[in-house]
Amino acid sequence: MALVIILLLSWPSIIYASAPPTALDRWQVMLIGAAEEPGTAPPVSGNWKKANAGETLVELPPGAKGVWIRLQIPSTEDWHRPGILAGRMYGLNINVYKDGELLYETKRDFQVELSRLLLPVDSSPEKSKLDVLILTNGERAGFLAPVQLGEFDALDKSYIRTELPSLLLGASIVFLALLMSVCSIFLSKHQRNFWISLCIIALSTGLLIASYSPLPYLYYPSGGPIFLAMFELSLFTMFPALGYFVSETFERKSPRFHRFTRWQAYYSVFGVLSFLAYSLVGDRLYPFYSIVSVVAVGVLMLVQMVWISILSVSYWRRGDSQASVLSLGLLAFAGTSATDLILYYANDKGYVLFLWKLGFVAFILSLVIILARRISNDYKTLLSYSKQLELFNLSLERTEKLKIISDLAASVAHEVRNPLQVTRGFLQLLSKKDDQQSQGYITIAVNELDRAAEIITDFLTFAKPELEAISRLDIRELLEQLDLIMGPHASMHGGRLVIVSEEKMEIMGSASKLKQALINLIKNSVEAFREEGLIELSARAEGREVVLRIKDNGEGMDSEQLSKLGVPYFSTKSKGTGLGTMVTMRIIEVMNGSIIFQSQKGKGTEVTIRFPLVDQLAPSTVKLPH
Repeated sequence: MALVIILLLSWPSIIYASAPPTALDRWQVMLIGAAEEPGTAPPVSGNWKKANAGETLVELPPGAKGVWIRLQIPSTEDWHRPGILAGRMYGLNINVYKDGELLYETKRDFQVELSRLLLPVDSSPEKSKLDVLILTNGERAGFLAPVQLGEFDALDKSYIRTELPSLLLGASIVFLALLMSVCSIFLSKHQRNFWISLCIIALSTGLLIASYSPLPYLYYPSGGPIFLAMFELSLFTMFPALGYFVSETFERKSPRFHRFTRWQAYYSVFGVLSFLAYSLVGDRLYPFYSIVSVVAVGVLMLVQMVWISILSVSYWRRGDSQASVLSLGLLAFAGTSATDLILYYANDKGYVLFLWKLGFVAFILSLVIILARRISNDYKTLLSYSKQLELFNLSLERTEKLKIISDLAASVAHEVRNPLQVTRGFLQLLSKKDDQQSQGYITIAVNELDRAAEIITDFLTFAKPELEAISRLDIRELLEQLDLIMGPHASMHGGRLVIVSEEKMEIMGSASKLKQALINLIKNSVEAFREEGLIELSARAEGREVVLRIKDNGEGMDSEQLSKLGVPYFSTKSKGTGLGTMVTMRIIEVMNGSIIFQSQKGKGTEVTIRFPLVDQLAPSTVKLPH
């Protein structure tokens, strides 16, 4: 429907060469008493007052039921089909006379003060005058703005173009609210309550904007009572819903505002009942209902909007970006609405509210921004959770495999170690013979048995990595001992070991096990040496952790090799079993630490190990020796 209206308005029409519109900004006003019969012409002895666009005289004193307005019309021969337009005026029943002859008549059986007068006039070179009779049972009657004199069709179109955007805006917001209400079925109960309050705000605001426009009343006069009921019910519904939305948005951190919102909801129920009574009884209740729906509601709205503005500013200052966007939207809506109300009462209710529409559009825009950012954040969170789940599944699969291997390793190690020791003993007895050839074979056999014993020891350490002697470990002291052990080993293979450590860093653990883990890692780096091999081992405190970094410039590993570290029987060495890395990772895990490998083929490997400082350990994780 909106598209059809826009196309009709933009459809090319016959254009006449005519003068531009002229503004008639001065007229005369005569009050009509409650007991007077207006007739078809103003009384000759009436008291005329001069009025203009700056002093409209639309406020009626007590006892007045309307006004006569006399317009002086200049020559109209410059227009093909002249007409006059009073686009902003107050009045219920309007009659226009020329020399006592009725030219125009409109009557309403519903109380809507805002109206419009669009009337064709004769094309004449002479001046003329029109008498406009305006009757009302309200408090205002008359012109709010200058009357336009010009081409009738152009005035009609210009008026529609001025009023149509508000009607389309209201209809669009109503459609959006209905769409949001359908989407609410997919939300949880807690989310649904919050979402429905937002739907009610959008629906009531859209209906307010649409029914506040004069166009529906002018072009569909039979639906006037329905449009009026929509406006009144939306007015009583919107502001309690807005108060609830704001209170929930700011997590009810203002109990007074929350109580005010509840009281406002009770008053809205009273207002709806008053409107129903007014609709049934008729104009006799209008003075009472006017106080309920205009004066009291206006004051409550003004208080609410000022309060929301204060809450928005205070919440904005907390620095939360999402809260800041929402607070800006609420502040724009509350600020423009409060400004409208202040201007309305400051101009003796002769001001037409319009700023609040712009404020609500800003409020909707802030919600759209928040929704877009939330969808983006939820998508990022979903990707993060997906990656974490994948890593968790891999870790779980690895843990299950390691548990099976651990149980198997413990069983095999205990069963195999005893016969190996017996065999080694007999070989040592045979080695006392003088046969030189046998001596060589026996030496090889003993060395292989020792290597088998080391592998079995690794199996046992991996299967049962208990820390038999737990104590406070000074990292700097332990690394100094490690330098004495592994420094010469690195030199023998043509490289250097450089150790740098901060002081006064202590962790809980086993010194022997930690040395074993670090020695395994340094050995791996030494075996990856190329020319001018270098191993850098640093230890420093970062936050609540001790961070050990072992970095070499060796062969490095590709991504596939890196992903298989810690997998049983995987090794980059020709005779490796992979148990050394597995044992290292289990030792660090038992000591409440973490280990991360980073490597690039041809550029070296960096190992990062983190342990909690001893003062940061929870009491249950610190097991001091007896």
